[in-house]
Amino acid sequence: MTRDQKIIRAKVGLLELAKQLGNVSQACKMLGYSRDSFYRFRDLYDPKEDGERPGLDPDMNPSA
Repeated sequence: MTRDQKIIRAKVGLLELAKQLGNVSQACKMLGYSRDSFYRFRDLYDPKEDGERPGLDPDMNPSA
């Protein structure tokens, strides 16, 4: 596994943990990321032009 793959895996892991917990702040604290980083990762991983992101709670989507 390359260095880039490890970095991507960690970022996707944060997104998955937040989804499982239903709480972005808690997931970020557990893994040592800021909420700002979470939303940047989310937008890079699954960019949507209309602002909707299926599979995430409305509380986790600041544009909702």
